[in-house]
Amino acid sequence: MQDVFNAKDAQTFIDRINRLTSESEGKWGKMSVNQMLAHCNVTYEMVYEPQKHKTPGGIAKFILKKFVKPKVVSEKSYPRNSPTAPQFIINDSRDFEFEKKRLIGFIQKTQQLGREAFNGKESFSFGKLKAQEWNNMFAKHLNHHLEQFGV
Repeated sequence: MQDVFNAKDAQTFIDRINRLTSESEGKWGKMSVNQMLAHCNVTYEMVYEPQKHKTPGGIAKFILKKFVKPKVVSEKSYPRNSPTAPQFIINDSRDFEFEKKRLIGFIQKTQQLGREAFNGKESFSFGKLKAQEWNNMFAKHLNHHLEQFGV
């Protein structure tokens, strides 16, 4: 598992993102490359711009913590065409350069804040997470979608 808090690994993600073009096509799934970048930004929005998203209620948060969290924070890769939560679905068109720039900025900010800033940090949906759980969530989500688009 790559380490999003490590400068070299973070740069590897950025280099892969920079190999995408607005014409890149997915090997599976229905998203355009623009939608995929926006989709990946949602994970970071929930950390840095939480006001953009509705906080799950008590019952929903219990279900997320009990059944979804173990899949999201483990090191096991996501299978192709995995279902996603409604707030991660991007149906409209997005600007490629804008979404790409945002995603790179989020990756850089996360790396610069470092592992210590995330250890015990409250997750939008899963409660407090260890730094390694944050890393797994960020890294495997990015890797899944970058592989989807062949980079």
